[in-house]
Amino acid sequence: MTQVLEKPLKAAPAVPGAERTARRRALLEWIAVHSLGVAAALFFTLPFVFVFLTSLMSDSQALSRDLVPHTWEWGNYHEVLATPGFLTWWRNTLVYAGLGTVLTVASSIPVAYALAKFRFRGRNLSLMLVISMMMLPPQVVIIPMYLFWAKQLGLSGTLWPLIVPMAFGDAFSIFLLRQFLMTIPNEYVDAAKVDGCGDLRTLVRVVLPMAKPGIAAVALFQFFYAWNDYFGPQIYASENPGAWTLSYGLESFKGAHHTDWNLTMAATVLVMAPVILVFFFAQKAFVEGVTLTGVKG
Repeated sequence: MTQVLEKPLKAAPAVPGAERTARRRALLEWIAVHSLGVAAALFFTLPFVFVFLTSLMSDSQALSRDLVPHTWEWGNYHEVLATPGFLTWWRNTLVYAGLGTVLTVASSIPVAYALAKFRFRGRNLSLMLVISMMMLPPQVVIIPMYLFWAKQLGLSGTLWPLIVPMAFGDAFSIFLLRQFLMTIPNEYVDAAKVDGCGDLRTLVRVVLPMAKPGIAAVALFQFFYAWNDYFGPQIYASENPGAWTLSYGLESFKGAHHTDWNLTMAATVLVMAPVILVFFFAQKAFVEGVTLTGVKG
């Protein structure tokens, strides 16, 4: 009987060309991804740079093709701040955005908690009603709402018709908070109730600390909406310059025959600056709240 000797198979030597091709491909992918990122960053950043540079130009240069100011007119910002009513518009906007955000969050949390953690007849119907309210444009109901606030209550020329309804919840805020609260395990709620906590105490002591990212996201959404709102102040406060907000007051920098674009851009920068700062310091909580929302439905 012949014995066949099997020779051990030798590993194929590494091909230097294949390794070099893989490194080259990885480098090209890195360049492509970062090039797209830089292009996207420039796409969103350049408009802000253009507005800022225009705000530092003279009135005559603002209408030219020049992109860089010949002389840096920092006095444009002082002139905007000295505009009659501008500081009043700033105060009105802070009251509208700040108070409206607090009322919206405070009134939306209990409703969202009930829809997320309670089991009751008609819960799904209530959720569908909330979603349907999100689909209803405000322009549809603006006429009866205006007649109610202006004619019946006599609150035209003020911001109260915009602030008071926020104390009764907001459909988008309720839905977003409900989706976030669904991600909190029910075991925490059950354990709190076993320890003797009621529904209100469970909400305050257990659920709210765990829902901080979702609450921050809702608060930022509402603050940005109120800060940038133009339609509401135009309807209710247009007849009273003392109740104007910044978004509506910007229209006063545009005349029928001439517009000081350098001052308009300077006012725009002052309007955008607080929103950018708020988002910069709260972006971690905002991104976390939006990312975790909707994981469980």
